Amino acid sequence: MPRINLLPWREEERKERKLAFTVALGVSALGAALVTFAVYLMFGSMIDAQEARNEKLRVEIKKLDKQIEEINNLESAKQKFIARMEIIEKLQRSRPEIVHVFDEIVRTLPDGVYLTGVKQTDKKFKFEGVAQSSTRVSSFMRNIDGSEWLRNPELEVVQTGKDKAPGSNFTLYAQQVSNAAQDDGAGKGGKGKPGAKVMASRGGAR
Repeated sequence: MPRINLLPWREEERKERKLAFTVALGVSALGAALVTFAVYLMFGSMIDAQEARNEKLRVEIKKLDKQIEEINNLESAKQKFIARMEIIEKLQRSRPEIVHVFDEIVRTLPDGVYLTGVKQTDKKFKFEGVAQSSTRVSSFMRNIDGSEWLRNPELEVVQTGKDKAPGSNFTLYAQQVSNAAQDDGAGKGGKGKPGAKVMASRGGAR
């Protein structure tokens, strides 16, 4: 007699397929989780390595900034030292100049001119004195104009003596010539100095 299976075989087959799908889905999810975790670990390791490199770069940059600051401080100190050296050299060169200048003042004074005051402001001299006549003052200016240590004579004022006193009072300015200016003049073929200039004149100059 033939055997007839009355069990719902379709339902059993459906359950088996569902179970197989669930198992495959679980395995896939587990695989995806493992891959995600591996990628996370890999990116975390890369980030940590990059942060370590960034920190090392920051440390090196701080070292370089400190070195640059030290170099700038050294450069500033060097410039200050050079400036001091230049000032010292300038003072050493100018020490004998004032002796020559005062000797030149004596040489440029013509007869009949007497100085009552001499004032120096930097390279500018102010001469106050008494002259027998305005011609004597003009001779004084010409002598200054031809001097090696003085130049640019400028006459500010000439006044006759008060209470019929003999002579005329005058105020005259002149510039001191430094060694460097003399060297420049010699290097340019000894060009002539600028002519004398009278700024103002009043009173009865004789």
